[in-house]
Amino acid sequence: MPCQTASALARSRIQQANECLYSAEFELESKGFKTAASRSYFCIFHAMRAVLALDKFDTKKHSGSIIIAAFRKKHIKSGLFPAKFSDIIEDAFKIRDDSDYEDFYVISKDDVAVQIANAKIFLAAVESYISEKLVPES
Repeated sequence: MPCQTASALARSRIQQANECLYSAEFELESKGFKTAASRSYFCIFHAMRAVLALDKFDTKKHSGSIIIAAFRKKHIKSGLFPAKFSDIIEDAFKIRDDSDYEDFYVISKDDVAVQIANAKIFLAAVESYISEKLVPES
């Protein structure tokens, strides 16, 4: 993956992350709490993929665990991102998994609001990191 392609991919994935965050906030207000939880997770997921694109790491499979493991190993354990992000990722993944696959799973508005707040924190940190790494578009 050439550098220019990696940059374009990172930008595209940040856009996807922002769209997911927007959807999560909309669903929260519309009382679609399970969908809001899922969208907030995918905000984090696409943000991780944006960072990994700059590392020229990608996977064709939609496997959260592969993306999470790679991000944790290269960017959290190395200290590039705070250790608390590991908990944010884990919580988001578990809540999304439960809300998507557990028939009787119930999530409260307050729990979803926390999930969305964490996604915003995560995305802001990733956007800052990426803006330092990328050359501005002309």
